[in-house]
Amino acid sequence: MMEKAIVIGASSGIGRGLAKILVANNYKVGITGRRLNLLEDLKKENPDSYYIRSFDINDFNTDIENIETLCNEIGGLDLLIISSGFSEGSENLDYNIEKQTIDTNINSFALIVDWAFNFFKQQNKGHLVVISSVAGLRGNRHSPAYSASKAFQIIYVEGLRHKAKSLSLSITITDIRPGFINTDMALAGKKFWMSSIENAAKQIFNSIKKKQNVAYVTKRWLIVALVLKLMPRAIIDKF
Repeated sequence: MMEKAIVIGASSGIGRGLAKILVANNYKVGITGRRLNLLEDLKKENPDSYYIRSFDINDFNTDIENIETLCNEIGGLDLLIISSGFSEGSENLDYNIEKQTIDTNINSFALIVDWAFNFFKQQNKGHLVVISSVAGLRGNRHSPAYSASKAFQIIYVEGLRHKAKSLSLSITITDIRPGFINTDMALAGKKFWMSSIENAAKQIFNSIKKKQNVAYVTKRWLIVALVLKLMPRAIIDKF
């Protein structure tokens, strides 16, 4: 029987790459995003395996309705991947940028994650995958709200993983923490250890199959993560 997955944010970047891999591995996949034309282009590649709902995740009043519609169309849900987010530098602390980051990466994120957890709780099985970021490990002067929002995601899903275990639920929660990936969201400037979307998506899918709790993409970003966690603030402030 085909497994069913929904990818939130599949019109481009990592989400699009993961949607392609899922279909190649015999999943029935619901795809979402704001840009309908990009979703339709993806569906043309395999019309029988993709199901589309185009919406902005910051429309809090319709998010869950759209996801539930997709869920019904694909006949259930085994895997939900949240790959939608907002990233923009805010050197001058533009509140409009900060607010959009918070609305997308925290408020919309929590709404969708909570729905997924409760859905999987009801059927006592499921796999929730969140694309957070290495940026969530320390504060960043270039994009304060972004790094803070990713820290929220990391801690939030850790709390949900603890909740699932305490309730003896068969829910897997995977936190994917990418470094630099060659996507539209990548901030301008020199990129250290930049990965292609295709390579990142393959590593993420392998982590999903292994049901890992936490995975860094690419794998060598684990080294950076360990250094960041141990690095004194006095050194961080020099960057």
